[in-house]
Amino acid sequence: MKLLEERIQKDGVVKAGGVLKVDSFLNHQMDVDLFDAMAEEWKRLFANRPINKILTIEASGIGIACIAARHFHVPVVFAKKAKSINIDGEVYATQIHSFTHGREYEVIVSRKYIGPEDHVLILDDFLANGCALEGLMSLVKDAGAVVEGVGIAIEKGFQRGGDRIRATGVQVESLAIVDSMDEKTGLIRFRTKEAGEQ
Repeated sequence: MKLLEERIQKDGVVKAGGVLKVDSFLNHQMDVDLFDAMAEEWKRLFANRPINKILTIEASGIGIACIAARHFHVPVVFAKKAKSINIDGEVYATQIHSFTHGREYEVIVSRKYIGPEDHVLILDDFLANGCALEGLMSLVKDAGAVVEGVGIAIEKGFQRGGDRIRATGVQVESLAIVDSMDEKTGLIRFRTKEAGEQ
């Protein structure tokens, strides 16, 4: 998605350790007009899927998921990173490793909000090693629901998580795939679409 790539080039900052800082428009301060354009593109890419629910993980995925939900006209469920007293009843739980924070999290979703009748689109801001996505896909499977696809704002193509998820047969649509980043020059290179790709 050219619009997102241009914004990453303009406002993204490459940091040491393979970190791409995009908090000025994506995951701290949020550009809602950009989110709306991203949501429109995901709606186009997943138009043939019977999606009735969007799943994301707190906190960075919530904003993009909520804007996307307006295009799909479905509710958003977000996996919580800690059990709180306002979640009652049974939950689905899984462990995920966060690349950004360098630690393990238990994430949970109430069994009331995902079940065998659901066709789920998973959305998130970043895809690096794929651990968070694998955890969310595991929650959906535990619920007996169907993963209809995965939508990602920015994929770090050089970290191979996207390749691993695609190898499972799941439709993964990343709006910008970063092939390489140079922390010294700040240069960011994007993967170009192959002929015939959408």
